[in-house]
Amino acid sequence: MRKSEQFVIPYTDLNAVNTKESKAWNFVYEWMDSLVFAFITILLVFTFLFRIVGVKGTSMVPTLQNGNWLAVRAINTEIQRGDIVVVTQPNALNEPIIKRVIGLSGDKININFETGEVTVNGTVLNEPYIAEPTHHRFDVTFPVTVPPGCVFVMGDNRNDSLDSRSSVIGFIDCGYILGVAEFRIIPFGDWKIDTNA
Repeated sequence: MRKSEQFVIPYTDLNAVNTKESKAWNFVYEWMDSLVFAFITILLVFTFLFRIVGVKGTSMVPTLQNGNWLAVRAINTEIQRGDIVVVTQPNALNEPIIKRVIGLSGDKININFETGEVTVNGTVLNEPYIAEPTHHRFDVTFPVTVPPGCVFVMGDNRNDSLDSRSSVIGFIDCGYILGVAEFRIIPFGDWKIDTNA
């Protein structure tokens, strides 16, 4: 007499399979949800709070280099001396400029082109951020007083910068200031911008 054969029917726990697939999909969904949320947040921040601006030229050397990219605060509370600003005021260059604010409305600016010293309201500025002393003059005669609603700007590379020392640029109407440079994005890791004035 033959022994009865035993058949083993493999048991598949469909609930366990569904649970594993469900966990995988939940992980992917949560990851995608976080990614979309981060993207929207970054988009909103850089649309309403900051703008990204590229540096072209060498007028702000050594502080800023040609090819740097900056985060510019689009909402300005108050412009301060020493701020690096992006200016959209029409000029002969037909392009925005990036310069440092030296004088505010009502300030008296004087430049001694022999010594290279810049004075604001009779006080010589301590300017550790400049490439070299200010010896290059343009057509503006000093001293000058900054008109209401305007600022006086200069590049940090004083002898290679077209700025408020020239009537081509002149005083900057504050309404044309796009924003204040807050930090550097590119090159990556070199965030800080010297705004000491």
